[in-house]
Amino acid sequence: MSAARIIKKYPNRRLYDTEESRYITLADVKDLVINKIQFVVIDKKSGNDITRTILLQVISEQEQHGDPIMSRDFLSQVIRSYGKVVPDFLSNYLEQSLKLFVTQQQNFRGQVKKVVGIDPVGAVADIAQKNFGRWKALQDEVLKHFSSGGRAAGDETPPALPEDQKKAG
Repeated sequence: MSAARIIKKYPNRRLYDTEESRYITLADVKDLVINKIQFVVIDKKSGNDITRTILLQVISEQEQHGDPIMSRDFLSQVIRSYGKVVPDFLSNYLEQSLKLFVTQQQNFRGQVKKVVGIDPVGAVADIAQKNFGRWKALQDEVLKHFSSGGRAAGDETPPALPEDQKKAG
């Protein structure tokens, strides 16, 4: 196993990836986590390991701008737990619970794939992508229609009035 990548946090709150020799964002940190790349974030001024703090910032960003997975009640319960429970016990319990959930989810997807012959999540994603393409094409057609004043491109004759409007005029 290779050594963990070193990320330095400077006083200006910028993160610097020493392996890639570039500044990175919280989105880049998220990508490191998703890709299971081991890293440690060191505060440049104090030399302290602040990886947990940065990971909490990534979670906060996800909760604000992504699809939140932690309810207000859950977050309140976590806050109330500080000082009242054994931290290692709660930490291990939550960690093991999440690992079990992910494992069960993967097993379920695998079993559905055996029965149905396709990965249900992948199939839904494909259908959603196709529907988005159809919706986009329809939207483009509607916009094209309205931008031409309701006439086909190149048609200089005004549209005919419906019969009931001819009689009224």
